[in-house]
Amino acid sequence: MNEKSPDRITPRAEDYSRWYLDVIRQANLAEAAEVVKGCMVIKPHGYAIWEKIQRALDDMFKATGHQNAYFPLLIPESFITKEAEHVEGFSPELAVVTHAGGKKLEENYVIRPTSETIIGHFFSRWIESYRDLPMLINQWANVMRWELRTRMFLRTSEFLWQEGHTAHASHEEAREEVLRMLGIYSKFAEEWMAMPIIRGVKTQTEKFAGALESYCIEAMMQDGKALQAGTSHDLGQNFGKAFDVRFQTAEGKMEYVWQTSWGVSTRLIGGLIMTHSDDNGLVLPPKLAPIHIAIVPILKAGSEAIVVEAGESVKKELSDRGLSVVFDTRDYKPGFKYFEWEQKGVPLRIEIGPKDVEKGSVAVKGRLADKKEFWERAGLGERVVKWLDNFQQELFETARERRKDNTVRIDTWDEFKSVFADQDSKFAYCHWDGTAETEAKIKEETRVTVRCIPENAEEEDGACVFSGKPSKRRVLFAKAY
Repeated sequence: MNEKSPDRITPRAEDYSRWYLDVIRQANLAEAAEVVKGCMVIKPHGYAIWEKIQRALDDMFKATGHQNAYFPLLIPESFITKEAEHVEGFSPELAVVTHAGGKKLEENYVIRPTSETIIGHFFSRWIESYRDLPMLINQWANVMRWELRTRMFLRTSEFLWQEGHTAHASHEEAREEVLRMLGIYSKFAEEWMAMPIIRGVKTQTEKFAGALESYCIEAMMQDGKALQAGTSHDLGQNFGKAFDVRFQTAEGKMEYVWQTSWGVSTRLIGGLIMTHSDDNGLVLPPKLAPIHIAIVPILKAGSEAIVVEAGESVKKELSDRGLSVVFDTRDYKPGFKYFEWEQKGVPLRIEIGPKDVEKGSVAVKGRLADKKEFWERAGLGERVVKWLDNFQQELFETARERRKDNTVRIDTWDEFKSVFADQDSKFAYCHWDGTAETEAKIKEETRVTVRCIPENAEEEDGACVFSGKPSKRRVLFAKAY
């Protein structure tokens, strides 16, 4: 069988953006949908990662009382305009349907950029009394935001996500929900994605359009840039008032509900790639790897049967432990298979040849290991499970150490400009005077933004790194995706 020669992955140090796209290509995760501007096709291996993300998060949502529902893709244009800040924030990205069935529509529809408006409409029909609250809804869906500059998984015109929408009887209860869901995202990022995060609140400039406050988790990628990996919004009564979502209190009064929304998207796959992968291809934490182990038989004439039998036995033992295993008996040379599974981010490879069968052992190689090891066949399942757990933790610790090594405290504007020169980025904790004017000027001059005001940031008197005006605490600055 013909074997295609491998394409080269551009080293990270040479061109980080090209490296990222090369890893996606070589892992067969996705490709640009050239016939549809700004969109992508998520291929089976990429979608399998999304399914694992979805399954884990869905279980966490349901454990906290949320139910899944589905709302229309098309939203009446008049709905979008009901909340003034919301429409202003999303107008440049809206895709509008003006004709259907060969006729011009009486009212245009917007392809959902997010669903606060249409869900607000239905909440107004479903909620009558305090007994109907809290209403805890989640939707797994696709959305469209007409992006000018796109990059696969990180920013595309159409993308997949989940969006939670809840309604509550009090602001206090709504804020508890906002922080509860931020906690779920934090737990998922660190324990499943092995991606350390910083929790905080967005500035008023950076918050979600229509929210009172937006909370976020921010993660550092290998190039020092930040990735906003999840957001949770306190919507106050803004959408309740816009869509007349009222309830009767226990005392018989009519009040507007307090709402929240929260979401993560397929950009998490981009976060996985840029947190863990190397110049040899994709690296995946075991909890989100579609395939945990690839078994490659080393077939020699006359010994095929015993090697295949041993391989099937290993596969069964590992599969019985809940692991996803591929026994690769395709008609390719072993080296071709090694390369493919490495590029697809499979955490562990096991090789079995006739000598291994004879010795009662197997050869194993971890995705980031420099060389193979030989493990006894007896007790293999238990050892593999323990190795995968350790690998998951190692990835997290490596990412955390990288963040630590690339985090700085800056007090002068000259140092700030030096740290963020050209394409460089770090996580920088700096004083900021709290004004939108200063925030905008810093962004204009350096393309650096306030990623968040970190949760529980200690008070510390200082001077704004740009304006010199008084500041009470440091905030997190970085370039971002």
